[in-house]
Amino acid sequence: MPIPDSVDFVKGAAATDAGMTSYHAVATRAAVKKGENVCIIGVGGLGQIGARVAYLLGANLYVAEVKESAWPMARDLGAIDVKKSIAVFAAEGIKFDKVIDFAGFGTTTAQAIEACNKHGVVVLVGMGRLESTINTKALILSQVDLRGSNGGTKEDITGVYELMASGKLDPFTIKIQFSEIPEGLKKLQAGNVHGRLVAVYE
Repeated sequence: MPIPDSVDFVKGAAATDAGMTSYHAVATRAAVKKGENVCIIGVGGLGQIGARVAYLLGANLYVAEVKESAWPMARDLGAIDVKKSIAVFAAEGIKFDKVIDFAGFGTTTAQAIEACNKHGVVVLVGMGRLESTINTKALILSQVDLRGSNGGTKEDITGVYELMASGKLDPFTIKIQFSEIPEGLKKLQAGNVHGRLVAVYE
């Protein structure tokens, strides 16, 4: 895919990885539309891009994130409000048309289903825990669609590049040298990376 002139190689690399995966989940699988109430669960390397894409598509963006240190970033991405879990929003009477779960810790997916409006859509991307116990009553009575999402297409990459070229999507990236990859992997495993690591050959 041709990288637009205004997008550097670091952002270009992030676009084909986290960017494509996040865009595919939000724009393609969830088909987020202007004016919809959308909740993004988790604003890590994928979620931060997904949240921004949802906002740029015109959604009323809400974010559920356990790490309060990430709340200011979520608001900068366009979030109307941020809570520790989507269940808190539901308890306050806020329901969602679309929910994209970038955490995937089982309870997050279960809570997402219960927080949906009738005919709502939950898209599961995160693999924090590979099983979940869901309330099938909520799934059935509200006729909620639960969808998985993985990777993306050339069209998704093009969509990400267009948003990056416009300057409206600028995901947080950290450049590391080739020799720093082993240490970078350790940081990823420990959950100590904010944004995306991109290895550069300089």
